[in-house]
Amino acid sequence: MSTAPLPPAGALRRIAFLLERAREPSYRVQAFRTAATVVAALDDAELDRRVRTRTLKDLKGIGTKTAAVVLEAHRGEVPAYLQALEEQYAELAPLADDAAALRAALKGDLHAHSDWSDGGSPIRDMAEAAIGIGHEYLALTDHSPRLTVANGLTAARLERQLDEVAALNQELAPFRILTGIECDINVDGSLDQADELLGRLDVVVASVHSELRAPRPQMTERMLAAVANPHTDVLGHCTGRLVIGRQQRNGTQRPRPESDFDAEAVFTACVEHGTAVEINSRPERLDPPRRLLTLAEELGCEFAIDTDAHAPGQLDWQDAGCVRAVECGVPADRVINTRTADVLLR
Repeated sequence: MSTAPLPPAGALRRIAFLLERAREPSYRVQAFRTAATVVAALDDAELDRRVRTRTLKDLKGIGTKTAAVVLEAHRGEVPAYLQALEEQYAELAPLADDAAALRAALKGDLHAHSDWSDGGSPIRDMAEAAIGIGHEYLALTDHSPRLTVANGLTAARLERQLDEVAALNQELAPFRILTGIECDINVDGSLDQADELLGRLDVVVASVHSELRAPRPQMTERMLAAVANPHTDVLGHCTGRLVIGRQQRNGTQRPRPESDFDAEAVFTACVEHGTAVEINSRPERLDPPRRLLTLAEELGCEFAIDTDAHAPGQLDWQDAGCVRAVECGVPADRVINTRTADVLLR
């Protein structure tokens, strides 16, 4: 638990991090990240003046709650709201030795989102959070264009994102942001992005996001086609299930059952084509379920233990994936993100 006083912007960012880890909706977190950006842009003299004249709330992006955090942090105190969140959310349950060893072996995360699609934070914030938890790399896998509800990236936007990632990689080296996409698997099994662009990316996670209740034969053929695509590196959250509802601005999305497909055929194809099966660590997904994860292990699949993080505080969720991997007998040498970036990309 962090109890040392932080500067105002740091305290605001820590609150946002803890709220993200607790699965609070992005819109609830954004007030603290916005306030942190505003405060960080003030020099010491201006911040002192704003505190002294009680004009913090005159700044766009600073509200009553965030102003209170700034005032307490400026006095050298741990803000009361931050202290409460630290007590409630900061401590993660300790891992058993075998799961802890697997977690320590992970060198990166191959499925994460930024505010370019439906994530809540800029690419830099995601990268810096990954550095902070000891990762050597992070694959940026924002959504493809068909998923308009998630602000999926058109080809032109993806091109611009590649330029931004290249600039950040120069600045953040030796840490590396791997270029990537979470590509929608179309109904016919094709991938939702141009082949030329897919060929330029480091990591392609292919996932089904639509028509999840399709008949078993149709869903199986769709997934087999995607797994066989030479651009596909990882099969994302394969059953599409939600084991608990999601909090959203317009309410709570209900739990969702698994899609029906021939898992043995799909996992056998993953082995044949060198496509890793994702162990998705999001608390509402935990996908695949244990019986399918065990089957995939028995068939010889490789795996990627990913968070599917949509915010910096969610990058810690790999613990859950490691626990499930160990429970289902997945050996570390078949988890592809235990490898260095250079080995992984080769």
